[in-house]
Amino acid sequence: MGTKTQGLSTRCIHAGEGRDAHGSPHTPIYTTTTFAFPSTAALLDVVEGRAAGSLYTRYGFNPTIQHLEVKLAALENAEAALAFGSGIGAESALFLAHGQRGIICLGDAYGGTMELLADQLPKLGIRTALLLGRETARLDALLADGYGLVFLETPTNPVLEIFDIAAIAQTVHAHGALLAVDSTFASPVNQQPLGLGADLVVHSATKYLGGHSDLTAGALMGSKDLIAPVFGWRKNLGTAPAPETCALLARSLRTLVVRVRQQNTSAQRIAEVLVRHPRIRRVLYPGLPDFPGHRVAASQMSGFGGMLTIEVDGDATAAAAVADRLRLFAIAPSLGGVESLATQPVTTTHHGLSEDERDRRGITGGMIRLSVGLEDTDDLVADLEQALA
Repeated sequence: MGTKTQGLSTRCIHAGEGRDAHGSPHTPIYTTTTFAFPSTAALLDVVEGRAAGSLYTRYGFNPTIQHLEVKLAALENAEAALAFGSGIGAESALFLAHGQRGIICLGDAYGGTMELLADQLPKLGIRTALLLGRETARLDALLADGYGLVFLETPTNPVLEIFDIAAIAQTVHAHGALLAVDSTFASPVNQQPLGLGADLVVHSATKYLGGHSDLTAGALMGSKDLIAPVFGWRKNLGTAPAPETCALLARSLRTLVVRVRQQNTSAQRIAEVLVRHPRIRRVLYPGLPDFPGHRVAASQMSGFGGMLTIEVDGDATAAAAVADRLRLFAIAPSLGGVESLATQPVTTTHHGLSEDERDRRGITGGMIRLSVGLEDTDDLVADLEQALA
């Protein structure tokens, strides 16, 4: 049975794995930095791409890294994948490899991504355009001006805005440009951007793919032709992950589907409870029928995710008071782990944006972003209710 005909749970467990000489069902951790060859000809076959093999770990030519990349590609039904030391490392290499004609960022994104696009890449002569989610009508004009890469998150951080991947891909491709989707919030369990027309998909593997808050990594998946030019940037920026991290990530991916499906269920229940709470101004969650992006989300996602943002009836001080009373939800950045986390975007993910820019993007002081873990749902609901009481 071919990988593409297997279910996602099967791919998460078996893709990229092969029993070693001792019968291990999982790829061992090769801490080796350099690998020996029987001959110069054999070495050149690997160096020049005629044969697969291990060579030098900084290049990513290490069996622990390479086997993980086969698994990562299988998660998105992609031809190829590259693993990175972090999600922002994956995005940096993506932008440097495919953003030379200019990069359009549509909608909100992680604060570090925004800093990279707004401040740092322009200093290297790479032009960037940052559009609000409601400004999709401007895409045509910018693409006609020669921009070559459109980048977006869906759902977005932190307001869970949903973009129609298929429709945007059609617009982007009509201009000969590429579409890259950060699908971190959704995970491959809930959304498959490549199947909807995206050219590349990026993940902060620190989040749902890792899932246990014990590793930092990134992933980029796509066609072999589009992944190949990114490889050189990863190699020379030194952003390949350590073999130990890759082994941890491969371990985590084996339980990805069961983890995310349970988080979907709990987040949906929490959203439905909180939307009726008198101290909550609004709940942002794609699974709610009156959420603005619900229809599109339902058409392109198989689950609505474990992330939701609530806006309390008050300002940042009122939101902090609620967060400080939480007991099961820990106050911490990041997301996607087995433990539930709460964070105010104005204090962490989007603290670096000016107040005016946050207002422009609808990021208010009263917002608390919740990452729903694997605790009993009733306990999480009770914790939120006592904090709001």
